[in-house]
Amino acid sequence: MAERRREYWAERTGAGRLPWRSSLLVAVFTQASTGWVHHLQPDREPVGALGRLLLLLGPALLLLRHRYPVPVVYGVCAVTLAYLAGGYPYGPVFISVALACFAAVVAGHRYAAWGAVGALWAGHLLIGHWLYRWLPPPGDGPAPWGTEGGVTAWAIAVLAASEVVRVRREQWARDRAERKAAERRRVDEERLRIARELHDVLAHSISVINVQAGVGLALLDTDPEQARTALTTIKAASKEALGEVRQVLNTLRAPGEAPRTPAPGLGRLPELVDQAASAGLTVSVEGEAAARGLPPGTDLAAFRILQEALTNVVRHSGSRTARIRIARPPGVLELRVDDDGPATGGDAGGSGTGLIGMRERAAAQGGTIEAGPRPDGGFRVLARLPLGTEENS
Repeated sequence: MAERRREYWAERTGAGRLPWRSSLLVAVFTQASTGWVHHLQPDREPVGALGRLLLLLGPALLLLRHRYPVPVVYGVCAVTLAYLAGGYPYGPVFISVALACFAAVVAGHRYAAWGAVGALWAGHLLIGHWLYRWLPPPGDGPAPWGTEGGVTAWAIAVLAASEVVRVRREQWARDRAERKAAERRRVDEERLRIARELHDVLAHSISVINVQAGVGLALLDTDPEQARTALTTIKAASKEALGEVRQVLNTLRAPGEAPRTPAPGLGRLPELVDQAASAGLTVSVEGEAAARGLPPGTDLAAFRILQEALTNVVRHSGSRTARIRIARPPGVLELRVDDDGPATGGDAGGSGTGLIGMRERAAAQGGTIEAGPRPDGGFRVLARLPLGTEENS
């Protein structure tokens, strides 16, 4: 927190620049008003050349208060104590002390500021009640306790005001850090969403293209007609992938606009089954009626999960059949995809993020994914997506 506070203070004050305007203003005001203050305190020593020099030293040290707040606050307090030891009138000389104390506290050096102001207060106490016998002005007595009370109240007020500003600045720094962290989270979530969307859009179609390209190459010489069918499937799959990629890119380019085409949902399940069939996978569907009337977010997640599950069967399973079961127990949409295996175990060209993407999609809807081998062989993906407030709204 202290480091963050110093960074914030350096950013706000421009640590690379000297605060010469405020220092010059303090110097001019102090020099101009001290003569007037002396008229109100005729028993004090007249401000001569040495007094003027001491009055200039405080603002001169303030030029460095952002770079070296601790040495500056001690230096200003020492100069002020020397000024008071000279018997010069009270008043504007304390402005430099207040500014130096303020700079040290808000920069995170509160104990140094307290120590410097405490030393100034103790030194003034010694000068006013003991050392006055040997210090100007000659013939004066001990300082009245009312003056000590005023100096004490001033010191407490300066420290208290500096602490209040420090607390407020820390709160602002925390708020800024939290806003930046929230912004980073939103950017990361959006980046993951885009990556997941592109993966789901491309993986299925590329898998179909890959399978059909293999078929086409194998049958090009022996069965030209079947090779032509494979090429036709490749063309259709690539056209669909291109359309979906364009849809995603259009959404990215104009994030505030509504999509020109509806997001895919389980209404396109027959199309998904046809695409799987073109890749050599026979898919049976049970419970299609349960897929109707879903909330848009759940509908899209369910479609992408089934799409990825079928893609994984094409890539990683030796089975050429798969079964989809859609159920809708109270408050939940349940999707189950089974194949009969076995796993091919070879490199199917995937990125290994398909299952992660399914889990992320389910988690974004508050649901879960269970995936793994079945006891009787084959592989099962079971997704449960809650149908809560979105459906009711």
